[in-house]
Formats: sequence, structure tokens, C-alpha cells
Amino acid sequence: LQEVTASSRHYVDRLFDLDPQKVLQGVIDMKNAVIGNNKQKANLIVLGAVPRLLYLLQQETSSTELRTECAVVLGSLAMGTENNVKSLLDCHIIPALLQGLLSPDLKFIEACLRCLRTIFISPVTPEDLLYTDATVISHLMALLSRSRYTQEYICQIFSHCCKGPDHQTILFNHGAVQNIAHLLVSTSYKVRMQALKCFSVLAFENPQVSMTLVNVSVDGELLPQIFVKMLQRDKPIEMQLTSAKCLTSMCRAGAIRTDDPCIVLKTLPCLVRMCSKDRLLEERVEGAETLAYLIETDVELQRMASISDHLIVMLADYFKYPSSVSAITDIKRLDHDLKHAHELRQAAFKLYASLGANDEDIRKKIIETENMMDRIVNGLSESSIKVRLAAVRCLHSLSRSVQQLRTSFQDHAVWKPLMKVLQNAPNEILVVASSTLCNLLLEFSPSKEPILESGAIELLCSLTQSENLALRVNGIWALMNMAFQAEQKIKSDILRGLSTEQLFQLLSDSDVNVLMKTLGLLRNLLSTRPHIDHIMSTHGKQIMQAVTLILEGEHNIEVKEQTLCILANIADGTTAKELIMTNDDILQKIKYYMSHSNAKLQLAAMFCISNLIWNEEEGSQERQDKLRDMGIVDILHKLSQSSDPNLCDKAKTALQQYLA
Repeated sequence: LQEVTASSRHYVDRLFDLDPQKVLQGVIDMKNAVIGNNKQKANLIVLGAVPRLLYLLQQETSSTELRTECAVVLGSLAMGTENNVKSLLDCHIIPALLQGLLSPDLKFIEACLRCLRTIFISPVTPEDLLYTDATVISHLMALLSRSRYTQEYICQIFSHCCKGPDHQTILFNHGAVQNIAHLLVSTSYKVRMQALKCFSVLAFENPQVSMTLVNVSVDGELLPQIFVKMLQRDKPIEMQLTSAKCLTSMCRAGAIRTDDPCIVLKTLPCLVRMCSKDRLLEERVEGAETLAYLIETDVELQRMASISDHLIVMLADYFKYPSSVSAITDIKRLDHDLKHAHELRQAAFKLYASLGANDEDIRKKIIETENMMDRIVNGLSESSIKVRLAAVRCLHSLSRSVQQLRTSFQDHAVWKPLMKVLQNAPNEILVVASSTLCNLLLEFSPSKEPILESGAIELLCSLTQSENLALRVNGIWALMNMAFQAEQKIKSDILRGLSTEQLFQLLSDSDVNVLMKTLGLLRNLLSTRPHIDHIMSTHGKQIMQAVTLILEGEHNIEVKEQTLCILANIADGTTAKELIMTNDDILQKIKYYMSHSNAKLQLAAMFCISNLIWNEEEGSQERQDKLRDMGIVDILHKLSQSSDPNLCDKAKTALQQYLA
């Protein structure tokens, strides 16, 4: 290093010369020395060239030409490695360059912008540095009109620094849409392309921007029409892809209908084309991921995509990469693609997940694609977290099929790797994996038994205590599915695993979903007589408390109905009945709901009464008498005249018990 730096030292020394002309020549020589030479760049940074260049750039006394050449050299240093960019950031280059944008000289402004662009597109630069001073964005908007270079660089800076809704809002409020729209028809391809990229990041998952874009027109043509022109086959691939992304975001935000011809006939086919074998790896990845997002929630688009261009088979090639097409002519390309092959697998899993989200026939086609289940199982244990997440998503989508749960899922013992994924995965994966587990625990799924044996109850009970709402819902939902028509031992294990405190915690959860699933679990636990009696003999007091709590609380109709159904189940027990009959408070509540304005609640309350007064059971006479004294029979007479046929029938059946 000593020798190398010695040979570079003279470049730095000349920056300190007293003769401005020699300094300028020194900077120009330095510029020529560093172009394309990473070693030289690193040497000059080590030798302290950056602070001196920044000093000269900011000096009022420096000539405009010198300041411009300094900006060019700094831009060249930034083009090197990420470490170079870090060194420049440490020297506070960004404030210095932003200050430079206030100069009246256009060439200098362009050099500063070019350098800023290079720094901001580096992954080591924090985007927030663009937003620290509110005046910067409005100044950049004003500079958009100066030249095609300012347009290209500023759009590129915006599209790289717009990460998430906060940034989108700042840019939107500073008039990004109006200021950038006309650049889509610029004579410069680079400007058109950067403007298009800006819109694709501004509109992503942003209804406000999307709704605005639909109505913006440039030279009498609406933006969606301009985007459609940009995704025609004769346009460069990057332009086709980016305009497809814009239209996709607008469609997902509800700004364009899913059955609009520009989606069905233009955007969707364009994205399917991007998935073909002869596209580059990154184009195939972006095409598949954008298509997955476009069709994710719309079954008609899913059906259309699934029959376009043999897409389902075409995606199978994403797992056999590199393919023969990239006939190893370009070693650099091959090396790059091998390093990024996992991105293809991730994209394929994502798109399969969207394709199979709703339609049974599509799921069948996906699963019948060669080695599909093996690929998913392998994906679940890949080192890349993104691939694991996408594989779980794909599995979740396919697990919505009863047919597949009984066949393919069983043949491949999918539950094993899934249970493994559920051990200490990040929340993002846990949410999807636990949803999948809910499906595997359905009563008709043969995986239910082995999952139970592998310690699922404990795992699910711990999920119900999560801070994360989706995990609490999935934990309790899976337990609910597990308890459905289960044997008594499983039910007891669930109650033991949950603990009474946790059950109450869940019943007082602020989220109605958690509450409904917990009630569903209780209802499933309290089914079949021997189970009802057994559970009520051990947990009766707490369960009755919980029921009272909910019937007295401010809850919606569905919650109250579910709670009354639990009471009806308890009333169906042999010994459990007594817990209701000896609880006057609960009996009064049942009576109250028999005369409620909502027929669903009336019906549920009647089920409780029917189960309590049923003739063939021991003690039915005493129960009938007690309920008659409470005025239940009078209500039944009234209900037998009801205009609602269900209520009327149920009331008549109950009255017959009194007559028998």
C-alpha cells in the first residue's frame, strides 16, 4: 500500500497548490486517473482527497469550472465500491452537494445532481437524508424544468428515495405528479424511463396517488393510455415492465377496474410474457412478482393468467435454473444468475400462491406440475428467508383445497417441514405458517393426528399469547379446528395447555376475531355429552363466568349468538345442565334473548330451552316446572305465532315437550 499510495500522493498534493490554475489542472488529471480504476479511487480516499475536494467545491472563491470538476471527481469516486460511498457520506457530502444546487450555473448543478444520483442509488445511503430539510424537495421540483439532465437525475433520485407511504406523501404533496407527468412524453428515452419509474414507486400500494394518476392527462391523453402505449411489445423490456407495474398498482388501489381492457388485454399478457424462458433472470423475477400482486385478490384474473401461455408449466422452469437458453456464452452472466437463482424460486412460489388462491382446478394443475410438492418442501428449509416465506405462502394457498389436504399433502408429509418452520421463525413467516397449520388441522385432514403427536398444542397455546394479532387469531383458530370432533384426551390437553387465565384473556381480547375464534373453540370443546359433562365438571365455574361476562358485555350479534350456542351445548349435557338450572342470572338472560328483536338470538336462546326441557331425560319435569314459573311457556306461545317459520317451528316443538 505504501508504494501505491506514494504514486497517488502527488494528485492530492496538487489540490493544495496556491495557483488556482494548477489546482484546476490537478483536479482534471485526478478525474482522468480515477475513471474505471477502483484501486486508484480507494487510494485517493485513503489519502484524504475527499475533504479537500469538498472544501474546493464549497468555496465561493473557486471558479465555477473548478467547482464543477470537483463534483465530477466526487461522482466518479462514488461510482466505486460501497465503502467509497460510506467514506463520502462520512465527509458530509450530501449537504455540500445540496448547497451546490443553489448555484445559478446549470453545468455545476447538473454535476452536483449526477453525483447525488450516484450516491442515492447506493444501498448504503439512507433515503431519509433527502428529506431532512423540507426546502430540498421543492427546490428539486423547481429544477426539473432546467434541462433533460436535471430531469433524468432528479427523477432517478426520487424513485430511489421513495420508500414507503411517508415518502410518497411528501413527494405527492410537493406536486410530484403534476411536475413529472409531462416528462413521460419527453424526447429523451432516459427521461421518459426515469419518470415512469417515479410513478411506479409513487403509486405502489398508494390509493391516493393511484386515484390521482387516473385523471391526469398529458397533451390530451390520460396517463393510463400513455402507460398502455409504453407496454407494447416494440418498447424496451424495462419500459414494458415498469408501465405494467404502474397499471398494476392503479388496479390494486381500485383506480382501474380489474375487468378493464387495459388490465385484461394489455397488462396481464405483458406480465405473462415476462415470465418466459428467454427473458433475463431479473425480468422473469419482476414479471412474476408483479403478476402475483396483480391477480392476488381477483379470481377472474387468476383464471385468465392460469390459461395464458402455459404459465403454470412455464413457472416450473424457474426451478431449473440456469436453463440451456443462457447457453454458457457469458460466464459473468452465468455467475450472476447462479447467485440470484433463489430469487426466481421465490417469485415462482409467490405467483403459484396467487394463482391458486381461490380456484380448485388451478390448485390441482399447480400440484400436478412436476415435483411441485417436493419443491415446496425443499423451499421450506432454504437458507433464504424470502424463499421460505414464499414457499409457505404457496403451501398456504394450496392448503385451502380439501382434495389436496387428503392426497398430495398426505403423500408428502408436508406437516413435518411445516412444524419445523414454526419453531422460532420470524413473525412474518409464523403468520402464514400458522394459517396453513389451521387448514392442516381441519377434521377431514389426515395430517391432524401426526401434528398432534409432534407437540402442536403447546406451540399453538404459546401463539395465543403473542403480541401480534394475526398470530393470536391463528393460534386460537388452529386450536378450534383441532378441537372439532376430537377425542376427550385432546380436548383436555387443549384446556390444560391454555389455562383458565389465558382463556379469559382471550375472551376479553379487544379484537372481535380473537373473541369469535375463542368462542368457536369453547363450542367445539363442549360437544358430545360425555365431553360436555367432563369439561363442565372440571371447568364449569369458569366457563359459566365467561358466558355471563360476554352476554352482559357490549358485543355484536354474532358474538352473542355464538355464546348462546355454547349455552345450548352445555344444556345438552347430562350433569352439566344443572349449572344452568341453578344459575338464575343465566336463566333470566336466556329468557331475555327469547324476546330479543334479533331472530338469530331468539333461535339460539330457544335451543337452550329445548335442551333443558327435553322429556326423555332425567329431571325434565322439575326443569319444565321451574321454567314455566319463570314465564317461559308464555313466551313460547307468543313465538309459536311468529311470522318467522324457524322460530314458529322451534316454539311448537318445545311446547310439545310440555304436553307429552
